[in-house]
Amino acid sequence: MGRALERPHLARSQQRAPQRLCLALARLGPTFIKFGQALSLRRDLLPDEYVEALQSLQENIAPFPAGDAIREIEHGLGRSIQELFARFDQKPLAAASIAQVHTAELHDGRQVIVKVRRIGIKAQIDRDMRALFMLARAAVTLRPGLKHYQPTRIVEEIWSNLKKEIDFRQEARNIKRFVTAFSGSPTIDIPNVVDDLICETVIVQERSSGRRIDDPTIKSDGPRLAQNFVDAYLHQIFVLGVFHGDPHPGNIFITAEGKICLHDFGLVGFLDLATRRKLAAFTNAFIHEDADWLLDAAIDLGVLGGKMNRTNMRRGLSEILADYAAIPLKDWSLADAFLRVMRLGQAQNVLMPYELVVLMRAMFNAEHAVRTLDPEFALLDSLQEKGPKVLQTAMAETDWQSALDRLRQDSLIAAHDLPAILASWTRRLNQEGEGLGLSVRLQGLDGLEAHIDRSSNRVALALVTLGLYIAGSLLMQHSIGPRLYGEVPALAAVAHGLALWFTFRLARGITRSGRL
Repeated sequence: MGRALERPHLARSQQRAPQRLCLALARLGPTFIKFGQALSLRRDLLPDEYVEALQSLQENIAPFPAGDAIREIEHGLGRSIQELFARFDQKPLAAASIAQVHTAELHDGRQVIVKVRRIGIKAQIDRDMRALFMLARAAVTLRPGLKHYQPTRIVEEIWSNLKKEIDFRQEARNIKRFVTAFSGSPTIDIPNVVDDLICETVIVQERSSGRRIDDPTIKSDGPRLAQNFVDAYLHQIFVLGVFHGDPHPGNIFITAEGKICLHDFGLVGFLDLATRRKLAAFTNAFIHEDADWLLDAAIDLGVLGGKMNRTNMRRGLSEILADYAAIPLKDWSLADAFLRVMRLGQAQNVLMPYELVVLMRAMFNAEHAVRTLDPEFALLDSLQEKGPKVLQTAMAETDWQSALDRLRQDSLIAAHDLPAILASWTRRLNQEGEGLGLSVRLQGLDGLEAHIDRSSNRVALALVTLGLYIAGSLLMQHSIGPRLYGEVPALAAVAHGLALWFTFRLARGITRSGRL
């Protein structure tokens, strides 16, 4: 009881530090606000109280004059404001550290929003981030222990992504990807960009409106919307390989038609097919509560390091799974499990790949959105039901023809280079001093040299056999040379015949030795 009474004072002291950090960043200006928001992604490095404080960091930035916005629009798009719009509202709809948004109407009657970048923000970001980078280097020099957190790498990563975020052409490409992916969707709506009204500093997008996901009037439709939202994110992550990275309530609303509308595509994550497969393995291991499978999946993803005490790590994963087994299924959180597994690897100096950092941010926000729509939604049940079908769709979209073309090309190169490689390898084996010949004699191992000699001969013969199979297949496919009985290419038949004979010799030799 005594310790319990002492905790509140300690908690208040701890809570003030994150708030002081946010206040300092806000006072330093737009670049540092964006830096703090980007740093809030790093749950692999920061305690939860700092992450929450940085995520709530508000961009209370005064809007810049409408005249500056109009000049930037006219300069970027190359036409006067009257030529571009039938109506342009000079009072901004919203203002932030990088840009501000105005509403407008095109000459064809479409209602749009116009996002304009702040003048000089690019140079300011480069200047401030360069200073931050130098500060990070100095900090590592003065405190070598900070090298564990790789501060210079984190600053470079945030700098690189800020450069992408302030280039509105990249955001326009992101929007188009999602518009194409969800074209005709009965559940998801993505407002499109206006193609000829895009440049580095300006982007014009069709305007859409609706109710926030925490609006009480949509509560009765919450379960349907929650399921549609989960389906959309499963499709983004496992099928498209590109996902909206910041689905917080301010970036989601429900249209009058009952569709889920996503906007603000400044933060988007990308996952290649290999990463998606590894993520699917991690998800399945979590669902099946298999600690060994979860450990292997986490290593494959790069969340945990490969060199570790597997027994201790497996014990830690088992404890995580045991904690989840004791709570209702509706309270299971894949994002929280992912974070807890990731934090097991902190002692190994494992820094999460950036795309997985963005994914974790998206997962936390997406789960929050789902529970806002339907507090009783059982995410685990949905993953078990929908997951296999989504993964099957993802695998079906693999470009098998491209993979086969690559295999054919690589096989042709291997068949062409194999004789020269074997000749060089054989010559080096017969030369002393090349690192491959050993002149060591050990008592009691008189038969070792003969055994190595036989083994090397078998390896060489196996390589020659493989080359003959490949060459025969290529000759058969391209019908090169004379034919036997007018059907089978003779050279292909000879290559396959020799390959089969060598295969028989290898099999017989291995069988006689009694060793595989």
